[in-house]
Amino acid sequence: MSDPFGNLLVMNRTDRQFALVEELRAAAPEPRAARWLADRLNVSIRTIERDLAALQESGLPVYGDRGRRGGYVLDKDRTLPMLNMTTEEAMAVSVALRELRGAPFEAAARSALAKLTSMMPEQDLARAEQLVDRVRPVSAPPGPRSTVPRPIQRALETGRVLHIDYRDRNDQTTHRTVEPMGLLHGPRGWYLLAWCRLRDAPRGFLLDRVHNAEIGEESVVDRSVDLNPPEPGAPTLRVAG
Repeated sequence: MSDPFGNLLVMNRTDRQFALVEELRAAAPEPRAARWLADRLNVSIRTIERDLAALQESGLPVYGDRGRRGGYVLDKDRTLPMLNMTTEEAMAVSVALRELRGAPFEAAARSALAKLTSMMPEQDLARAEQLVDRVRPVSAPPGPRSTVPRPIQRALETGRVLHIDYRDRNDQTTHRTVEPMGLLHGPRGWYLLAWCRLRDAPRGFLLDRVHNAEIGEESVVDRSVDLNPPEPGAPTLRVAG
């Protein structure tokens, strides 16, 4: 088998960290010693340790194994293979991620942005930051940008029911079991679109009125509800309370 890195005497930081992750991915779940990685990539052990520290700080699940064989291990089950992006692609993704402030999965977007920027050459990173300042949406999304609670995000990710306490417009609180279907940003903020088992119908729940959201063990049922904007004159999704 040919060695994709054997003939490379010098790598820039981005290419080296990319190669480092792929070496750990290929070896997983077995560890690789820092010395082995340094010899493999033709750099010093100190450089490998600095690169690994930067990757760990960006959120990459790389762990030190202090066992008899020692070394570093990448948790493949918690990562995706790295993408070989062009400079323009990396800058476009960077700009898009920075616009997700207040959106669902904002924390994941911040983490992804940190990983991406840590791999970008300084010159490209500076260009991306300048581009962010020049990109402005024609119209801002309506309503306040309140944060979407983590349990609601996790329920959508895992396809499980939610148990919530919901306060309606009359300040009455009811306990409901709902099946999350999506999120909508409207004039009053974020809404959880879900099948309400109490009403046996789809409802929109204003997140500012949702309290004590807890993920249940039960999986949601595929209701095949169309979440696309309705045609003019068609029935609209009711807002709970």
